[in-house]
Amino acid sequence: MRKLIAVAGPTAVGKTKYAIETAKAFNGEIVSCDSMQLYKYMNIGSAKPTPEEQAEVKHWLVDEIDPKEPFSVARYAQMAKAAIEDIFSRGKTPVIEGGTGLYLNSLLYEMDFSGASVDTELRDTLLNEAELFGPEYIYNKLKEADPKAAERIHPNNVKKVIRALEGAISGKNIVDFKNCQEKCKDYDTILIGLTRNRPELYDRINQRVDIMIEEGLFHEVEELLEMGLDESDISMKGIGYKEIIGYFDGLYGQEEAIGLIKKNSRHLAKRQLTWFRRYEDTKWFNLSEYESDEAAVGEIIGWVQTQGI
Repeated sequence: MRKLIAVAGPTAVGKTKYAIETAKAFNGEIVSCDSMQLYKYMNIGSAKPTPEEQAEVKHWLVDEIDPKEPFSVARYAQMAKAAIEDIFSRGKTPVIEGGTGLYLNSLLYEMDFSGASVDTELRDTLLNEAELFGPEYIYNKLKEADPKAAERIHPNNVKKVIRALEGAISGKNIVDFKNCQEKCKDYDTILIGLTRNRPELYDRINQRVDIMIEEGLFHEVEELLEMGLDESDISMKGIGYKEIIGYFDGLYGQEEAIGLIKKNSRHLAKRQLTWFRRYEDTKWFNLSEYESDEAAVGEIIGWVQTQGI
């Protein structure tokens, strides 16, 4: 069966660099699996690959979607699978790279979107928000929509919270994508998990946020607001964007906004690691344990070579 490579891990762990090196080693092209890098104009806050990085290896599903445009997991899966087939058709290796677990799920497992009708966007939005912003965020939405249901359900029972919220809004049951068990029949996935020791990862997250600020993240958000986007757009709910909107709304000062971005990014990293550790076939590499990036790259490439690709 055809094989593709997936490079997954938390924010700021170094996925872009390692995916590029892996793709170069195996005649590959990268298919982004990041819910924010899809959007046009959102370059700094999404940590989008630089033009130089994209010139090293072709990237798919970066800068594809207008941030005002509704977007669903079903559409992501359709676009990503089309890209994968294009790459395979030219004798190259698809390398999936990113940190959005729900999107990766749609490529690793058979997920039936055919029965989803008018509520596809609603279901996908709720699942995406639960992953990105955590249990408390989605539970607060349920408290507003159905206070009685919220009283019956523990805030950390995300599955039940989402089902109740979707039911309160539409009266229909939600598909539990997290319980997908049947693997994709179109290809085998060689799954690489990247991690670092927590202090190092958190330090990298904090440094990345500082660099984003220096590169003009506040100005980027201001330009998006001037384009007509606001906090109601799902694209603007991403970390780095929603906190700065709060600053522009006068909810807190600039330093507090920056502190919130760092804190929320650290919380996201924890949730991402929890998600990716569910995949039993993952080969994990702790990048903190290597003397250099080159040493880590060499071991990753060596392991992939043993997988019959």
